[in-house]
Amino acid sequence: MIDQAESMPLLLSACPSFARSWGEHQEEYGNAVLYVAAGSFAQHLLELHVANERSSFTKVAAAIERLHLEGTPWVKEFATIGVLEAVQNVWGNSGVDPEEFGRYLGPESRRWWDGLNKFWRGEAPYVRAEG
Repeated sequence: MIDQAESMPLLLSACPSFARSWGEHQEEYGNAVLYVAAGSFAQHLLELHVANERSSFTKVAAAIERLHLEGTPWVKEFATIGVLEAVQNVWGNSGVDPEEFGRYLGPESRRWWDGLNKFWRGEAPYVRAEG
């Protein structure tokens, strides 16, 4: 099982260019407040997308899929409410269609991505995997 302490290192392994931002986060918060780090990670992915540097997206999506499939309950929730929701919010609020990242997701992550979308459209009372 992937535990909380392993979640950000797994994402960092998939996207090493996030190392500087992760280091800054650790200086400020230590290894805590991972939901804030997820927002920074989503912003970093957006910057890569805008710069047309998407080579890590397949690995990032695979890491998110592993969090969903192999994580503790906390990690699974973090993968959805932390990482995926951050991508949807950060990208969408920047005028970039979050589906530009969503198309990389594996099947389980996609189910949760779709569940987030359904929740935010008011079509579900809570976030759950769809499909």
